[in-house]
Amino acid sequence: MIRSLELVIFDCDGVLVDSERIAVGLQVELGAALGWPLTAEEVVARFIGRSHADIRALVAARLGEETASMWSKRFEERHREEVDSGLVAVDGIREALDAITVPTCVASSGSHDKMRHTLGRTGLYERFAGRIFSASEVPRAKPAPDVFLHAARRMGVDPAACAVVEDSGNGVRAARSAGMRAFGYAGGLTPAAQLAGADTVVFHDMRELPALLGTTS
Repeated sequence: MIRSLELVIFDCDGVLVDSERIAVGLQVELGAALGWPLTAEEVVARFIGRSHADIRALVAARLGEETASMWSKRFEERHREEVDSGLVAVDGIREALDAITVPTCVASSGSHDKMRHTLGRTGLYERFAGRIFSASEVPRAKPAPDVFLHAARRMGVDPAACAVVEDSGNGVRAARSAGMRAFGYAGGLTPAAQLAGADTVVFHDMRELPALLGTTS
């Protein structure tokens, strides 16, 4: 149980919206087509939790700038199509949000445009409107703590009074580096072992989250 909790910061992809399955499948397809064969497990380990710019840089280092540009363009086009055709909210997240009694916000590696799209498609955008922060606003993306510290500062809360809900190894490392308590959601694609660590609670069902936070209605 967290004492004196004042803010819960949610990652977006894989925590609020079930978009990581879409993203991983597309990255595997693109890798096979463009010259970097990757398994789903390798995509999770290398890409999940990273910003679009960081992923592009990884591809460029491996395949060159021209291929990275093509990869990035195809991914954005296909991702939007897949989101429009079948994106859903993470199972149990609405019940969790309804039960959490302290302020909440979103801090993600994704862009604001992407979050408007994904949160909008799942009916979650209005729950967080005005309290959504992107790694595009800070110098460094996860696993650096910048976006979480930025969110806490904008929300007027000390980092020590914040909890972060993440589904990636990069995300929980960023939360720990920010001096925040991390809650690693292992109900998605990232194995629980990659989320575990100091000051981190690993859980598998979003409905468990309010009780784990120690703040329920």
